[in-house]
Formats: sequence, structure tokens, C-alpha cells
Amino acid sequence: MDSPSIDSPVTQLGADLLTVSGISKSFGGVAAVQNCTLSISPNTVTAIIGPNGAGKSTLMNLIGGLYHPDSGKIIFNNQDITILPHFKHASAGLIRTFQIARELTNLTVFENVVLAGQSDALENPFAAFLKPGFIRREEQRIAKRAQDILKKLGLFRLADDLAGSLSGGQKKLLELARALMLDPKLILLDEPATGVSPPMVRELARTILSLRDEGLTIGLIEHDMELVEELSDQVHVMAEGRVLISGTFNEVVSDKRVVDAYLGNGATHE
Repeated sequence: MDSPSIDSPVTQLGADLLTVSGISKSFGGVAAVQNCTLSISPNTVTAIIGPNGAGKSTLMNLIGGLYHPDSGKIIFNNQDITILPHFKHASAGLIRTFQIARELTNLTVFENVVLAGQSDALENPFAAFLKPGFIRREEQRIAKRAQDILKKLGLFRLADDLAGSLSGGQKKLLELARALMLDPKLILLDEPATGVSPPMVRELARTILSLRDEGLTIGLIEHDMELVEELSDQVHVMAEGRVLISGTFNEVVSDKRVVDAYLGNGATHE
């Protein structure tokens, strides 16, 4: 299958790729997300920002399928994924990464990326006997794609290094490489700059913008406002579990409600 994340736009402009409509989620009677509504347009970088406790991570987990909302609806690529099991999000083209990278530390960088792209056919124990030619071609295709992605993200020189030996920023790039192996339409990044050195933040920023320019849609949570300003086409500001305001970076940071939200709010869940 061709890779929309590298080679071509994924959705026609003008239609939202993701729409979140009135979703709510409570834990132990405490509302973490309350009647939250937002959208992400295709071929953009969309940031979700807000003070600690605003509900950003809970919202990300709801969109990514780790939680199911108590109410509301999530539409992705014209498909209702509100209660879709988490493992089916990847096949639908929605990939969620995490603030703390989850690499397989005792495998090489290349092995980490190849494993992310394994197809169901390669997991069939009888396929090697029934269709050896197909299996060989599939293995070659996956290996070639892994090499191309590693080159694109500047990790190819580290392909034979153990993933556990990478720096924080390199691990974030590796997680992004693993996500790209799944042919995503939308990648959700959770604080990609956290624990990353300034030079690697710059590398991550260049990579994210390059992927957007090639047709990938990216949503991110981030506290680094300079990075948000640099990357974002659209910004949603959350406070107390709901979207306070949406717009360009300059529009939202000039709004008094945003200043007030960052100076203090009563939310207790992140």
C-alpha cells in the first residue's frame, strides 16, 4: 500500500479529518473533559494547549481510543470511532504516540521500525510454506520502507544501534518512525519536546513541518509556546476540560481568556 504519510495528501482540503463533538469523560465523579468540541483539518499541524489540569491528555487518550467518552462522538476520516477498540485505530489510520517513548530497548533501531510495519501475512505460521515468494517480497518491501523512513528522519546512521542507547530526542524520532510505518493519516504527538535537547527540538520541528508539507496531518499537545508558534496552523486552547478558544497562534495568545486560564483555573485532571 502506498504511504500517504510520505508521498501524497491523504484527504481533500476543506473537509475536517477529525471532528470531536461534545465529548465528556469523568473519573470518580470528577469531570476531566466536559462537552469538548474541536476539529483537525487535513494536511495541518494542530496544537492543543492549556494549563496543567486542563484535560489535554485525557482528550488525547479519548481520541486515541485508550478511553471511551461518557458522551459525545468522535468522527475520523468520515468514520465514527467513538467506541472503536484502541487496536483498530491504527488500521483506520490514526496513530497516537506518548510523552515517554516506548521503544524496544534491546532491539536495534532498524528492528524496532521493521517490527512496527509487520503485516498480518508475516505472522501466519503457514504462509512461509504456502506462499514463500510472497513472504520474501513482503519482507523486502517492509525492510525498504523502514530504510527510507530512517533516512528521512536522519536515523539511518543509527540503524544498527540498540534503541535503548539513543538520546531522548532520537527516541522521539524513532517513535515517529515507527508510527510512519503504519501508513497513518493522522499522528497524535504527546509533548514531543519534553526531555529533548534544544538541537533535537529543532530537528523534530523540521521533521514535523516536512511531514506536514508532504501530506501528513499532525495533532500535538505541547507546553513549549515557541515550538507551538513555529509549528501550528491551528491552535485549540483548553481550560477546565473544554475548548476555550480556537484559532491561529497569534489569535489565541492575544485573547484575555487565554491569559486568565494560564494564570489559574480550577481543573484537577490532566
